[in-house]
Amino acid sequence: MTTLVVTNDFPPRVGGIETFVRHVCRFVDDRVVVVTRTEVDQAATRAYDASLAFPVHRLPGPLLPTPAMGRRASALMSEYGASSVVFGAAAPLALLAPRLRAAGASRIVALTHGHEVWWSRVPGARQALRRIGQEVDALGVISAYTRLYIADALRPVDRSKLVLLPPPVDLSAFTPATDPVARTVLAAARFVPQKGLDRLLAAWPRVVEAMPDARLRIAGDGPQDASLRRQASRLPSVEILGARQHHEMPGFLAGGSVFVSPVRTRLGGLYAEGLGVVTCEAAACGLPVVVGSSGGAPDTVIDGVTGSIVDAEDPAQLAAAIVRWLGDPDAARAAGVAGRAHVAELVGSEQVAHRFRDMLTTPI
Repeated sequence: MTTLVVTNDFPPRVGGIETFVRHVCRFVDDRVVVVTRTEVDQAATRAYDASLAFPVHRLPGPLLPTPAMGRRASALMSEYGASSVVFGAAAPLALLAPRLRAAGASRIVALTHGHEVWWSRVPGARQALRRIGQEVDALGVISAYTRLYIADALRPVDRSKLVLLPPPVDLSAFTPATDPVARTVLAAARFVPQKGLDRLLAAWPRVVEAMPDARLRIAGDGPQDASLRRQASRLPSVEILGARQHHEMPGFLAGGSVFVSPVRTRLGGLYAEGLGVVTCEAAACGLPVVVGSSGGAPDTVIDGVTGSIVDAEDPAQLAAAIVRWLGDPDAARAAGVAGRAHVAELVGSEQVAHRFRDMLTTPI
């Protein structure tokens, strides 16, 4: 069975949704055809697409649920004999579900992430999400937090379509380092306010005061790049790196002793962390994780056992948690062992793959 994947988020673009969608293709043994948007770096995109065992069709983006997009997706279903459809992010592209059902789709699955929480709380967008829930066969949710808000937007009869489907982590790729780098704090995120990296930098002087030899390495890029670099330039032992491709992340995570994800909730709750796959990857690599108490992010940590859950807006609290794990290597190692076991159960790729294949083939 061939599956049509319709998504705005696909490699070589870097991001959690992009990685998730690529995993989904693997879950069905790459028996897919993908329609996605074009990227700025055309040479890198051509090279990436040529490395794949399935066709990728790229259109100027962002892709939207327009009649023209519906016609193109329907034509691809016919051309490749696709009988099932996966929307890489439900909102808004899964509004095309009725059009693709009419074109012959026997099974339609849509994935949700963090931004659908915003959709669930805003008039107009909430009604659109309700329509999506009515038209698809199954709707993946990444955490108990996102499930709560998305379910509230759906008709009661459609809530049974919700399936917990967090972004998977390949435990064979993300493994503990044999020789962790002492007193090195790592962070990796999109450089946007919701990720809280400015708060991490604000807390850093307190960390260095307690641990003068501590280092901080931050990977990523985004709209806050210039401001974060200015802030970091005034601080000791801070290195701002560029974005890392997903296959580079195990090597990056092997170079630290604590991982920090200082995510925060913004705009009255409209913007919160859905889950946080990079924190799960860090835990799988045996690092204690310090995470902000935003949205579903606390699901990734057992507070005090695998890391710490903090108010990322409080520099003193954030710094104290980092210092705790930096200053006690034995406790940090134990937290790393417990953290890997926790995320293996939460987001291990085999469990997620099995659940996804059931969504694609079994009536909910």
